[in-house]
Amino acid sequence: MTSVSGTEGYAEEADDLFRRYESVSFAELHRSVLHLIPTAPCWVLDIGSGTGRDAAALAAMGHRVVALEPTDEMRMRAVALHPSRQIEWLDDSLPDLMHALGLGKQFDVVMMTAVWMHLDQPQRRRAMPSAASLVRAGGVMMMSLRHGPVPLGRRMFPVAADETIGLAMAEGLQLLINQSAPSALGTSGVSWTRLAFRKGDASR
Repeated sequence: MTSVSGTEGYAEEADDLFRRYESVSFAELHRSVLHLIPTAPCWVLDIGSGTGRDAAALAAMGHRVVALEPTDEMRMRAVALHPSRQIEWLDDSLPDLMHALGLGKQFDVVMMTAVWMHLDQPQRRRAMPSAASLVRAGGVMMMSLRHGPVPLGRRMFPVAADETIGLAMAEGLQLLINQSAPSALGTSGVSWTRLAFRKGDASR
């Protein structure tokens, strides 16, 4: 079976990835944007949910989560590790998000953690309108951009914050946060940019 573009290496390294990703807590990784997540129960879309760490934390906060993960080995392990009736798991991926769009709903929070760098520039231009359309008016989109050397066997591309902000703003998303930080996993030479946006209220 052909893997989804950008997922190369993840199935083969699932054991190590689960150990590494689960070693960092949701609160620690997302501390700069936690205040943007509603305290009242809401709907969250987690694009590229990986080990399910974030989906599980959000579900534990009382939110309903739709978690998208195209790599079967990752998604099935995530379901087993983080069982929750609050989470709906889907085999779906950027740039098209066909299954998510097929739900016919919008979300209060859309998260894309460590996924955007797997898309080349044409894919990023296709992906942003799809992702933005899933954010309800007044809702937020949060994403992280990876900078640094590409691990052997992975498909990643350089991604600039300015380009990403421009694509988001063209879809009616207003920039709230633009912060840089070193790798939470301590990976040598790797840093991240954290972006957060709010979708304008179409009624205004």
